[in-house]
Amino acid sequence: MFRAAHAALRRPSLRVRAPLSPAVCSATARSLQSLSTRHAASSSTALKKTQATLATSGVASAPGQYRVPPKSLLIINKHRTKPVVDAIDSLLHYMRERHPDVRVYHEDRPDRPDGTEIWRPGPNADPIDLIVTLGGDGTILHAASLFKVGAVPPVLSFSMGTLGFLLPFHIDDFGKAIETAFEGKATVLHRMRLNCTFQNKDGDDMEDVRQEWQVMNEVALHRGASPHLNTIDVFVDGQHLTEAVSDGIIVSTPTGSTAYSLSAGGPIVHPSLSALVLTPICPRSLSFRPLVFPSSSSITLRVSERSRAEAGLSMDGQASHVLRPGEAITVQASLYPVPCINRSSIAEPDDSRDGEGAGPGKEDDWVRDINNLLQYNATFRSKALLRHSRT
Repeated sequence: MFRAAHAALRRPSLRVRAPLSPAVCSATARSLQSLSTRHAASSSTALKKTQATLATSGVASAPGQYRVPPKSLLIINKHRTKPVVDAIDSLLHYMRERHPDVRVYHEDRPDRPDGTEIWRPGPNADPIDLIVTLGGDGTILHAASLFKVGAVPPVLSFSMGTLGFLLPFHIDDFGKAIETAFEGKATVLHRMRLNCTFQNKDGDDMEDVRQEWQVMNEVALHRGASPHLNTIDVFVDGQHLTEAVSDGIIVSTPTGSTAYSLSAGGPIVHPSLSALVLTPICPRSLSFRPLVFPSSSSITLRVSERSRAEAGLSMDGQASHVLRPGEAITVQASLYPVPCINRSSIAEPDDSRDGEGAGPGKEDDWVRDINNLLQYNATFRSKALLRHSRT
């Protein structure tokens, strides 16, 4: 299942070139060299661990196929409104009737539904073969954040939120979707994640923060509540790219390209691509435009010593840390993407559909979402046709 994604992430050691200002950037260059060495040494080991984890969790190496049906299922849901409660009750009843031997887990929360076992993230967590999310896009981001180290189990997501750009299935289709997964017919889209590390003024790893973060949408370095613009030095593979004077900088995945980065003027990138998107937030220079880099790149954002303000750091919309002048964050493609089960998985060869548009499995799910959810390139005249939008 993960073969193609990991093949794309096998990259050579990063080359550290001489920066424009050795006095200012030498610590960052030393840090990048150290990160490159560690990353190259651990890539093959991490890949083997990922394959071993997938094998034991019931996922085969062939695209979308299970060696055996899942033996454990983790439910992740948003706040328990009545529709969510009803959906969970229906799902649990379905699992008891159709798959009584499957262990069903839920987070250790006060609203944990009856009939589920408690699951806690961490190195000693019970193995999970399939994640089922009920909520909005934020629910999937939360589910991915529970697996900060190692491989993420396949994610089957049902829409019960607002926009739902990451949510391919309607809750009414849960029975058909679950059976597709248990029968080994599911196809997945490997959504890239970002691996983030922090460096202090000397270029060493910071000890007062978690050493690594796995991010699915974006990393945003911003001025926060400060009235002053941030001054941020941007490095790509150790080479100084620019000094950015702006409200901040966003580094996003293709999945995150339709989130904060899009609102800041960034490009829309298909999620099947492996790329890093660098988007400025309200830059002072009119020539500072968004850039797209290959996934083999390493991007470092270093708060300049001359910056008049500290920089707030948020990851997937959650405030996590404050970087002071001289401190930095380095972003690379993670070895562990998030496998999201496609809507096309539940399509049957003889599906027929009346009206405009193709049914699930007949076209790119992402293209449908671009048109339906974002109303891509919708003109004033097109508003009269919205009642005919595809469903």
